[in-house]
Amino acid sequence: MSVAKPLDEWKKEVGPAIKSKKEELHFMGYESVTDEEIWKCIVSRAKKRRDEEWMLHQVVNSVLTLSTQDFMNWLTVQAVTNDSWFPLDSKA
Repeated sequence: MSVAKPLDEWKKEVGPAIKSKKEELHFMGYESVTDEEIWKCIVSRAKKRRDEEWMLHQVVNSVLTLSTQDFMNWLTVQAVTNDSWFPLDSKA
């Protein structure tokens, strides 16, 4: 049975694929990568596709085909565009 639903609703079901991708990135030396960062990267990349409804196999494919380079590019852009560069200064 195939069911299509919004991408945000698939996070729990694709948890094993995200865990596998996290282990792959850890093996490649990026040991600080979290499940949440991988999921945010997938969601960010999905916005470019403009698909409203996703099938389970599409989400799993997006997770498992995420390359290390694409993830690191996304992480770099997030670091540059994040406006909280000096979080300790805001508390002072």
